[in-house]
Amino acid sequence: MASEKKTEKERSVEERLKSLYQLQTILSEIDRIRTLRGELPNEVKDLEDEIVRYQTRIEKHTDEITELRAQVSEKMKDIEERRAKIARYDDQIDNVRNNREYAFLEKEKEFENLEIQLSEKNIREALAKINQKEEEIAKATTDLADNRQNLEEKKQELNEIVSETRQEEETLRLKAKELERDIDEYTLAAFKRIRGNARNGLGIVTVQRKACGGCFNKIPPQRQLEIKMHKKVIVCEYCGRIMIDGALVGAEEQAAEPAAKPKRASRRVAPKE
Repeated sequence: MASEKKTEKERSVEERLKSLYQLQTILSEIDRIRTLRGELPNEVKDLEDEIVRYQTRIEKHTDEITELRAQVSEKMKDIEERRAKIARYDDQIDNVRNNREYAFLEKEKEFENLEIQLSEKNIREALAKINQKEEEIAKATTDLADNRQNLEEKKQELNEIVSETRQEEETLRLKAKELERDIDEYTLAAFKRIRGNARNGLGIVTVQRKACGGCFNKIPPQRQLEIKMHKKVIVCEYCGRIMIDGALVGAEEQAAEPAAKPKRASRRVAPKE
């Protein structure tokens, strides 16, 4: 009974390893398809973000121009009111009865003129800012149009590649989902974590020439024997990848080529005289 349970456990490990290796093969193929797309998805995303930034910049400048024009209008209205005051002061000066009233009215006129000059200065500054904002809007609008054109070209290029590989990728994804059902959650989570940390996306590798197929570090003989026995999931002590016996998945380990023996240099014997 114990023997049967042990055999069942060994078979369970073998099946998990086989399923993991098949899953890795499918995921590597999906990675290959993504590599075909290159940086296009990222370029499309960057262009979309850039377009949003240009649109936001244009909207901001437009709002600022509206506010500046409102300020100009307010200042012009203020100038008209102050000029009307000065006109009234001029009328009152003609009817002053003493020097005190005259001096007071002249000071009021001087104050109003200074306020007019300040308002005119504010108007000039606001108009200069409006011109600057309009130039920035014109440049941003041109850049926005260029980015939109580039985005359309990149999207078209990406869509062409995606349309060519969509069906293949979808089929592979479905196969991957089916395989994941045959793997326990703990092992699958560990595999995904290892694969995510691996530079080449390999979470499980075969033993190649008595070394890990991921980092190519030599595997101790005892560990090699444990891998061939398929009794437990074994990871590389160097890179952390799961290791599997190549014979289990039809990928026989390549034997190391024997080193060529160095040729002995022939000794030339000098002829006797």
